Parts: sequence; structure tokens; C-alpha cells
Amino acid sequence: MKYPQDLRKGGIIGFLAPSFGCNIEPYRSAFDHSLAKWREMGYGTLLGPNCYAGEGIGISNTPEKCGAEVMEMFESRKADVLISCGGGELMCEILEYVDFQRLAKAEPKWFMGYSDNTNLIYPLVTLCDTAAIYGPCAAAFGMEPWHVSMQDAYELLTGQKRKAESYPLWEKESLKDEENPLQPYHVTEPLALKVYEKGQLISEPQAAGTELTVSGRLLGGCMDCLVNLLGTKYDGTANFCEKYREDGILWFLEACDLNVMSIRRAMWQMEQAGWFKYVKGFLFGRALNGEPMMGLDAYQAVLAVAAKYQVPVIMDLDIGHLPPMMPLVVGSVATVTLQGNQVRVLMEYK
Repeated sequence: MKYPQDLRKGGIIGFLAPSFGCNIEPYRSAFDHSLAKWREMGYGTLLGPNCYAGEGIGISNTPEKCGAEVMEMFESRKADVLISCGGGELMCEILEYVDFQRLAKAEPKWFMGYSDNTNLIYPLVTLCDTAAIYGPCAAAFGMEPWHVSMQDAYELLTGQKRKAESYPLWEKESLKDEENPLQPYHVTEPLALKVYEKGQLISEPQAAGTELTVSGRLLGGCMDCLVNLLGTKYDGTANFCEKYREDGILWFLEACDLNVMSIRRAMWQMEQAGWFKYVKGFLFGRALNGEPMMGLDAYQAVLAVAAKYQVPVIMDLDIGHLPPMMPLVVGSVATVTLQGNQVRVLMEYK
């Protein structure tokens, strides 16, 4: 596994828009403010040609132009690390214009984003053997003040820490809108983890005495994107899992548009494809559309498959679309420690 160089003081942060750009409010103002903050902190900024574009369908520009931007920003020596402008809908369409063989040979650099950016992060890790960060997109750094999760992402980029920890509160309803583009996370809901071992619930939310440790190589992302990549030439899962079978795989998964039935189908599809052959544990983020349907809730949606593997399953973690989110280095070897209702993820670069 190749790990990029950390962002040095005074280094250059590159921004690109392989998914949505920051062309509308509140994202444009938040992005502009984030750029000002980075510069005040002593960093240079380099903007790709699509950062403010809104010419594409579900992405910032045409697939060809988005793919060209990715290649330019990754292969250029002008930027030291890269942060995606945002998520979106159809980033998968740019992949035929991204040369992953060239990216595998290029000098590695950190790329950070989440949601639709799974379409780039997952092939980078599984095809190019290059670690990437599943973390906040560019506009989020414009909030005032920063939530501690933004500081965590910054310190991960700069090499000041290699760990992530769960947060006490999460946001159910955002206050950020066109009139309030710099609004910070509106965290009102207490963290309430559910923990399963061998398919059985061992910890209700807020259980103080529960302790658990599991380790493995981090792999995963947004399930909406993962099942779309599954079986295509951008799916390097089988070879990746075989290569790192001694470490085992610690799957982290979260869903955006998928409802509970779709999540259950996605879990079935990944299982049938052999993705979970060397699984050591499952980490699930809060499902954005996890309302029960026909007697199925978000927990049983994943446990129908996950429980078969007799490995620890931690649910409702700070991963994904209901912020804040723990920034995770995909491809790193992680040791996850649960104590009561708190989780710590220590990441080793090996």
C-alpha cells in the first residue's frame, strides 16, 4: 500500500470537482470562505477548471472534462494534496476517462472526499494500491467555527494524527442554507451505537460496560456507489482482498439514497460477489434513508448478511451523510476500540 506525503506547512492544496462543483449556494460561499481560511492558515490553493462549473448532469462538467481534470490534478506537481469540491450523482461516468494505470505509477498524493467520491477513492485503493481519505469535501471547511471533525480531517492530512474518534452529538437537521452558507453542524442528537457479536446485540445505546477491539485493513465507502462499481473493470476488490488476506478486511459502509430494502439487496450482492471472504468486522454509518419498511429496519437490513460472518458489527457510527464524520484512511490497517458508547480508530500506514 502506497501512502502519500503529508501536507506540509505552506504546501499547496488542490481542489477538483469530479462530482458536483461549487457553483450554487450555499456551497459557493462556503467554498470561497474555505479557500480564504486555508490561505489565512498559510497554505496555497490551486483550483481545477471545474470547481465552479455546473455544466454536467449529476457532476460539474462533462465526463470527459471531469476525467481530464482528475488526471491533470493527480499528475501535476503543482498541488501537494487534493480535496474534492463535493459529492453528486453520476461520478461513475467519468471513470472511463481516468487512466488508473497511470495513476498507479504517479507520485501518490492524498485525495479526500466522500459519498459520490467513492467512485474515485475505491479504485485508487483497490486498483492503484494507493491510500485515500474518506472524509469531508471542500465546502465543509468553510463553516464557522469548525466542528472538531474538520480539525481532525485537517490533522490527518497534515500528519499530526493517525486516529479518529467518535463524537458525542450528531446532526439530524441542518441549518445551513442559501442565507446561512457558513452555518456549522447543528449537532443535537446523542451518539447511540449498537454493537453486535456473532449476530447478537451485545450493547444497547449508551451501554457503559461494553468493550471490544477489532482490526483489519479499512475498505469501503458509500454503498450506493460500491454496488454500482461491483463487477465492472473498476472493481479491484477480489485481488485487493487476496493480497491483504493476512490483515483481513474491516469493512466500513454507509448509505445515502438507498432505503432499507436497497441496503439489504446491496449487502446480498456484495456477499455473492465474494467481497466479505476475509472480513474481520463491519463498521456501519447512520443510514440517511434508514426508515423501516415492511418490518425491516436499518439494523436487520445489514445483519441479514453481516451476522453470518460471526464478526463484530458496530452500527450508527460517525461515517457518512449524517455529520459529523470520522475521517478514515482507506487502505490503512486500523484497530477499532469500543469502550461503552465511544469508538477510537487507530490507523497504521503499512
